[in-house]
Amino acid sequence: MANHMEDASLQPGATPADAVHGGTWFGHPRQLARLFTTEMWERFGYYGMRALLTLYLANYFLFSDRTTNGLYGGFTALVYLTPLVGGLLADRYLGSKRSVKFGAIVMAIGYLTLSLGAAFGEEAKPFATIDGQRYDVTVDKASADKQQYVTLGADKLAIKGQEDGSVDLVAADGTVAKTVAKGGFEPGGERSPFFTLVLIAGLSIVTMGNGFFKPNISTMVGELYPKGDKRRDAGFTIFYMGINLGSLLSQALCPFLASAVGWWAGFGLAAAGMLFSWTLIQFDGGRLGGYGEPPANGPDRSMIIFICALVAVPVIYFLFTNLMAAPRPVEGSGFVGYLVSLPLMGKLLFGTFLLGIPTILIWSWKVGSKVELQMMLAAMVLIVFNVVFWTLFEQAGSSLTLFADRNTDLSIFGLFTITAGQTQTFNALFIVLLAPLMSILWTSLARKGLEPPIPIKFAIALVGVGLGFLFLVWGASFVGPDFKVGIWWLAGLYFIHSVAELCISPVGLSMITKLSIARIVGMMMGVWFLSISCAQYVAGVVAQFASVETVGGQVTNAKVALETYIGVFTQIAIFAIIAGIVLFLLSFPLKRWMHGVT
Repeated sequence: MANHMEDASLQPGATPADAVHGGTWFGHPRQLARLFTTEMWERFGYYGMRALLTLYLANYFLFSDRTTNGLYGGFTALVYLTPLVGGLLADRYLGSKRSVKFGAIVMAIGYLTLSLGAAFGEEAKPFATIDGQRYDVTVDKASADKQQYVTLGADKLAIKGQEDGSVDLVAADGTVAKTVAKGGFEPGGERSPFFTLVLIAGLSIVTMGNGFFKPNISTMVGELYPKGDKRRDAGFTIFYMGINLGSLLSQALCPFLASAVGWWAGFGLAAAGMLFSWTLIQFDGGRLGGYGEPPANGPDRSMIIFICALVAVPVIYFLFTNLMAAPRPVEGSGFVGYLVSLPLMGKLLFGTFLLGIPTILIWSWKVGSKVELQMMLAAMVLIVFNVVFWTLFEQAGSSLTLFADRNTDLSIFGLFTITAGQTQTFNALFIVLLAPLMSILWTSLARKGLEPPIPIKFAIALVGVGLGFLFLVWGASFVGPDFKVGIWWLAGLYFIHSVAELCISPVGLSMITKLSIARIVGMMMGVWFLSISCAQYVAGVVAQFASVETVGGQVTNAKVALETYIGVFTQIAIFAIIAGIVLFLLSFPLKRWMHGVT
């Protein structure tokens, strides 16, 4: 991108402030270029790490699918929850710039922790407990199906999972040497307690740093524009393109390095991106002077806050370990039994969300007018459906990534093969390509008075998620003897999901600011992010239903794995489409309650 060095007064839409601070960049304040790049490299680090996380947990640490998906969901839930605290501390004490600097360096330390853990640790060693006795397991990673073997006496027997849940142990001549009844074969992994601690510590550090960085870099972008500056929306559009550009690059490169060199290299590249982001904001050469500064005449409590933040890392660590140790719900215990079995993180998220919505609505009823109450009701209904959307959409990083690893032919036209982690680039690529087209579409429809209202857009998004999963289910009907779906069916799912995302994601925050009672807009923004946090957690729970039996990180029966995934994806699709239809029917009263907000 070329830099425009002309005097600000020559740029369309430029303000006197632009001249004071050094001119414009594509008609916007020049500081936008640095914040754009800072955000791009931060997202490079985050999405690069996230593209590896599920596969790292399942294939390196050999956690069960239930633990892997639960831990992934818990991590992404806290990623959306901690910014509520980080934003509040920045507003009152730190200022956005110091918060971003602190968050960037802490996140870099977190990624480096993950990289060092992978570099110096050892992969978990697979084993199986058969009828109460433990046996070592070996995996032939050079074979196409990565066959697992267990040694019983002098015999090396192949492990073959059966559709009824039993396991056949097959001799070299193809005869079944032993059949283990359902429940008698329990796979496991012997992993280092120390390096497991390093893993959870790394995730905890990343979570804490993200809480300081994520909300405050956007706040600084907002400060670049004077009140009423019509360039603001376009500026944020440019800024958010940095997110997609960073994620596109990292989701292609980090999984490649992890596969070609080692897990440590993939996490190391994420750390390098994050360090570059920190360098840009730390050594800004005074270009960001006057932006993101702490409140004037307020007490300097930065050191106390930084120390408390680091002390809070063990609290996050405890939440993760508590989540991993959560017992399975007792069969037949129903919804109450499920709530009782929730880990502490789940109880806190759901408790806050389920109590917060009615409490805010009761307050709105008491202090607001009838119109304000109706607008708040509309906002809350849309927030609930927002939870549904992101719960289903966010299967991308968990169940869909494992599906790509186990039941997808990752060959590109027979020329080369990508990794399962790299399949996540499809979403970022489609967002970059489709976002301008969708913007043009909405603008064109708006000129003709045909642009759908916000509830209809939400409904379209929900139906779109369902159609994406149905597209993949359709593709599964064409699998061959290897029970693998062609990669283009998975790419088609991401294409449909990207269109759906563009129907809901860009309008959500704007909707909250327009519908909320002015005195509690900040609180409502918190509820919005809380809803996404809950959705991330529930996404991990939903992914657990797609758990399949693995030994040494590999499925024991590809057919059973495919049927399991397709069964869950079908249920998700049906639920999403029904939810979309329900919201479509509700859109008519919601439109009245919104009183002209579009």
